Amino acid sequence: MTEHAQLKIWRGVDRAAGRWERYEVPFEPGQSVLDGLRWIRANRDPSLAIRFSCINANACKECMIELDGKTVYACTARLEPREMMLAPLANKPLLRDLVTEIAPPAERLS
Repeated sequence: MTEHAQLKIWRGVDRAAGRWERYEVPFEPGQSVLDGLRWIRANRDPSLAIRFSCINANACKECMIELDGKTVYACTARLEPREMMLAPLANKPLLRDLVTEIAPPAERLS
């Protein structure tokens, strides 16, 4: 029998009007939370907004999210066979779903 992780993910473009959605993800030891998010995008919901740039070491920190209330990198946090709550960073402007504005104000395009 295959184990699963349940990801409860905050969705929306407005913190006051967002919603929680649950996804069941196949679990294998060693997987990252980012692996689970990418699986959801590829297999269940391509509209899920996430940000990552693992191929570009200079752009690290793009996958920061809140996992069970703690700030983590989705690429290094380990997926677990239980319910995990994923939310956007609370201290950053929200763009959509798990994506927040991470560029310093001086570096943003207007």
